[in-house]
Amino acid sequence: MSGLADADQKELQTFLDAEQAKARVQSSIHTFTDRCWDQCIKSSIGSSFGRGEEACLSNCVERFLDTSLFIVNKLQEQRGQMS
Repeated sequence: MSGLADADQKELQTFLDAEQAKARVQSSIHTFTDRCWDQCIKSSIGSSFGRGEEACLSNCVERFLDTSLFIVNKLQEQRGQMS
């Protein structure tokens, strides 16, 4: 990257940071999907979910989203306290 102008280096670094963040989010979604599926789906795959499976998946997803928002808010709070 030393052959690039400073503005180009910053732009490239911003792009790389954004791509890494996307990859982390995708990895988290994959992990949480596997976890919720393994926890909630007990019957064989058919045309519909078994009794209670849909509610279990919904609750699992909601917990994941609530936890993610909580973590993001805490990190933003900490970042604000550092400045």
